[in-house]
Amino acid sequence: MDTNPIFDPIHDTEAYRDSLSTIDKEGNRVWIYPKKPKGQLYNYRTIVSVVLIAIFFIQPFIKINGVPLLMLNIPARKFILYGLVFGPQDTFLFALTMITFMVFIVLFTTIFGRLWCGWTCPQTVFMEMVFRKIEYFIEGDAQQQRNLSKMPWNTEKIRKRGLKYFVFFAVSFIIANTFLAYIISVDELFKIISEPVSQHLVGLSMLLVFTGVFYFVFAYMREQVCLVVCPYGRLQGVLLDTNSIVVAYNDKRGEPRGKAKKGDTTQQHGDCIDCHACVHVCPTGIDIRNGVQLECINCTACIDACDSIMDKLERPRGLVGYNSLEGIRNNQGLKVTPRIMGYSAILGILLVGLSYGLLNRSDTETTVLRTSGVMFQEIGTDSLSNLYNFKTVNKTHNDIPVRFELQGTQGQIKMVGHAKVVAPNEDIAEGEFFVVLPRTAIKSRKSEIQINVLSGDKVLETVKTNFLGTTKPKKTETHENEEEQPTEQHKDEHKDEHKDEHK
Repeated sequence: MDTNPIFDPIHDTEAYRDSLSTIDKEGNRVWIYPKKPKGQLYNYRTIVSVVLIAIFFIQPFIKINGVPLLMLNIPARKFILYGLVFGPQDTFLFALTMITFMVFIVLFTTIFGRLWCGWTCPQTVFMEMVFRKIEYFIEGDAQQQRNLSKMPWNTEKIRKRGLKYFVFFAVSFIIANTFLAYIISVDELFKIISEPVSQHLVGLSMLLVFTGVFYFVFAYMREQVCLVVCPYGRLQGVLLDTNSIVVAYNDKRGEPRGKAKKGDTTQQHGDCIDCHACVHVCPTGIDIRNGVQLECINCTACIDACDSIMDKLERPRGLVGYNSLEGIRNNQGLKVTPRIMGYSAILGILLVGLSYGLLNRSDTETTVLRTSGVMFQEIGTDSLSNLYNFKTVNKTHNDIPVRFELQGTQGQIKMVGHAKVVAPNEDIAEGEFFVVLPRTAIKSRKSEIQINVLSGDKVLETVKTNFLGTTKPKKTETHENEEEQPTEQHKDEHKDEHKDEHK
C-alpha cells in the first residue's frame, strides 16, 4: 500500500453538512421537539410578531374612500398598494420594484444574514408564535411531546392530538380567509361567506385549498418549509461572507469544551460546558456550535438558552450571539466591504429610479393612434384632418372627465360622437377624434404632434403621435387620380407610420 501522504484519505471534519438535521441515516424524517424558548430576545420577537400578526389581520379591513388599503388581485391583474392602483400598464414599475426588492434582500443578507427569517418571515412568525404556542399549551414542553408521541393511542393521546389538530385547522381557516381577502377584497369575501354556496363555488374552493395548504404547512411540513422549500435558505451560501452578521458561536472563547462550576475561574477549558441547551431549543434541530449552517434561521433561541447558562455560571453573555466570523477571529465589529458598498450603490440608484417613476406616475395613461387604413382628408383648401383612436386608462378610484387639446401646434381637435369623455374609475375610456391642422402648420408628410390630456384645467399627461399630410393641395400633384386612391408609395408610408406609433 502506498504510504505517500499525498494519497492519504482526507477525513472530513464537517460531516454534519452532508445531510439535513431532520433526516436520519435511513432517510426517514426526524421529528423535531424544540424546548420552549424563553429570554430577552424571545420576548422582543414576541412583541414584533404580535405587531406583524395584528397588521396582517387588520389591514384588509382598512379602506380609503371605500377602496382597500392593500389588495393583490392576481387573477384580475389589479393591485392596490396603499392607495395607488397598479394594472397591466404599470409592468415597468412592477419590474423595477421587484429588482429593487431583490437587491435589497441581497444587501440585507450580506450584512445581517437571515435576520428576516428569524424575526419577520410569515412562516416563522406563525409557526413559532402561534402554532408552536398552541402545541406547548395542549401537549406540554418538548419532553412531554416526545412521551405523547411514543404513547399508544389511548384516551389521553386521542384527546390531546384531536384538540391540537382541530385548533390548527381552525386557525388555518382564519388565516386562509384573511389571505383570500388580500386577493379579492373583504367585500367579496363576505359575499362568499354570506351568500349561497352555489353562487361562489370558485371562491369557496380557493378558500378550502388555502386552508388545506396552511394546515399542511404548519401541522406537518413545519421546519421543512425553511429547509427544503424556501429558496432563500439555499441562497444564503452565496450571499453570506465572513463579514456578515449572523447568529454564531464564539469558538475562540468556548473551546475546548468541558464541565464547570459556578464561579470557577481556574478551569483549563473554554466557557462552553457542552450542556446542549442551544441544541434543545433549536426549531430546526441543529447544533449552532458547528458553525454557519443552511438550517439556521437566526431565530435567536440558542442565544437566549446560552445566555441563561452563562448567567448561572456567572460568566459574560455572548458565547452564542450576533457576530461575524471576522468579528470572532479579530475581535472587530461590522466591516464595510467593497461588496457592501457596491450593492448599496446599486440599491440607491434603483431607489431613485423607482421613486422618480412613482412620483411622476399620472392618474391616467392615454394611448393615441391614427386609425388604421384611413388616409388624411382635405378640409377646404387650407386644412387637413387625421382620424385617431384613443384609450384612456383611469388608475384612480374616481371617475375622471377628460378632454384633449393640441400643444404648441395650430389646429383643433373635433370629437367623434360624444363631446364629453369620462374615464370610469379603474377602467378604460375609448373613442375617436379628428385632428385638424392648417397647411401652414404642416412641414413634412409625417409630422410629430403633441396632445395634452386635461381634466378641467389640469394637464394630466402629454401624448405624442404623428400627423400624416401634404403641404400642397392634391390638385397640384402629378397624379390626377390621387384624390380618389392613394398611391402604393403613400400606402407604404402609411403602414410605416403606424408601425412607428405602435413602437
